Amino acid sequence: MGDTRRTYGPLELVQGHWVVGDSQRPDGRWVEFRAEGMVRHAGGPEEQLIPWSRVMLGMTVQIGHGTKGSAYQGELGLTGILGGLPGPFKGRGGGHLGMTLRHPYEDRKLTFDRHARWYRPTHILLLAELMTQTVAAGDAHRLGDADWLERAVGRLELVTSWPIGSQPAAVVEAALKDRPTP
Repeated sequence: MGDTRRTYGPLELVQGHWVVGDSQRPDGRWVEFRAEGMVRHAGGPEEQLIPWSRVMLGMTVQIGHGTKGSAYQGELGLTGILGGLPGPFKGRGGGHLGMTLRHPYEDRKLTFDRHARWYRPTHILLLAELMTQTVAAGDAHRLGDADWLERAVGRLELVTSWPIGSQPAAVVEAALKDRPTP
């Protein structure tokens, strides 16, 4: 895959690996998707690897401080919006991937620093839905397959309108309907 950069919300392809968050920021925080699982980097030694088999129920994406009670898995709070606009807040703040893990059962939030660029709300919503559907299908390990994730993101990039209601699930389902079986 080379050094090509491709982005979809906070998800970014960097040197053949998908990461969530700004991996180029000195002493930054980001989450790397690997074949064996997720690793959160925090400007120092790597933290514990979370194997894909531990992730259950899906994953949420929150940028900034979201609103409680949202029906969606992806949220863009006020500070998340401000961090993408020109001015003193540009590139500030971060977000997290939320998930429930098994063996032992625990809720986990993997924090990351946001990029200075604007994240489209549609991308955040569909990225969360993509991760949730992939985990629910028992295919969480696919998120660590750079080629598979690139194809999935490529299909989701074709969606340019704001999905509302139950459409995010249908949009992602349609984009993944011909996914190969593991």
